[in-house]
Amino acid sequence: MKQRITQFDRGFLVGILVGEGHFGGDGRQPQVTLRMHTDHEPLFRWLESRFPGGRLYGPYHHGGRSYFQWMARGRFLREELLPILDKHLSPELDRKTYDRLQAMKARYRL
Repeated sequence: MKQRITQFDRGFLVGILVGEGHFGGDGRQPQVTLRMHTDHEPLFRWLESRFPGGRLYGPYHHGGRSYFQWMARGRFLREELLPILDKHLSPELDRKTYDRLQAMKARYRL
């Protein structure tokens, strides 16, 4: 059963992505990526439960680093995550992240 997403959930997600997210793609499809140390595993488990359309990878261990990576692609990105970002992320909130999001949307015609 899908959990009801609250305003707090949406705001917390936007905040995490503003601080730590990457907006880009692989050349064929857009993606939003969040990569953080394995110390943040509870946060990634929270993301999995609240936003199950994203995909969690890891933990990875290489180069002396240990991390998880959460990715949003495809239908989940277009139909669920982008509407949240479009509603709550503005240039007044964070110009750099807003511009990166707009560049990703332009490059992949979203």
